[in-house]
Amino acid sequence: MMRMKVDKLLIISTIICLLPIILSLIMYDKLPDTMPIHWDIKGNPDNYGSKFFAVIGLPLMMAGLNLITHFALNTDPKRANPSIVLKVIGKLTIPFMTVTLVPITIFAGLGYDIPIEKIVPAFVGLLFIVIGNYLPKSKQNYTVGIKLPWTLNNETNWNKTHRLAGYLWMIGGVLMFVNSFLKIYWTHVFFSIILCMVFIPAIYSYILYKNGL
Repeated sequence: MMRMKVDKLLIISTIICLLPIILSLIMYDKLPDTMPIHWDIKGNPDNYGSKFFAVIGLPLMMAGLNLITHFALNTDPKRANPSIVLKVIGKLTIPFMTVTLVPITIFAGLGYDIPIEKIVPAFVGLLFIVIGNYLPKSKQNYTVGIKLPWTLNNETNWNKTHRLAGYLWMIGGVLMFVNSFLKIYWTHVFFSIILCMVFIPAIYSYILYKNGL
């Protein structure tokens, strides 16, 4: 009889996504009927939802997204090619975000002043630094990395593009992390960094393609 392989990380990460529901149930009666569920880049609430959606629906939604992420990574025909570290990061990012952001939502609903405009960009910056370090170590695949027609068509193009992207993502991550506390023209800095991290590797990859790579 064939035995099904149990994905322990899938089970653990899904449980982690659901853990904030325990805190939600404990604090549920104290929470307002309408709660902030999204903040702008300055830390001001700009979208609201029902209490049930904010503290119970969100963890359930994140758990579902976690399942989809694991499925995509586990069924990639070239799943052996990405860096193991990047695959683990991909599988643990959503659980980590859930156990961080749902409690923030709960305490923000209770009136606590949470500096989310510092917490989230700092976390994103650290994440980009780690991802940038491991991008050059990932081989061609369909789920992790800069998946353009030119990178997927040519291994050399993939390797050179990801080597450049690795440096850019680490530099961008450092700038994001530092600026999350300095907040120097934060909106402009944030989007400028993102644009450089996305478009420079894409343009470089296309230039390589036009040169025969």
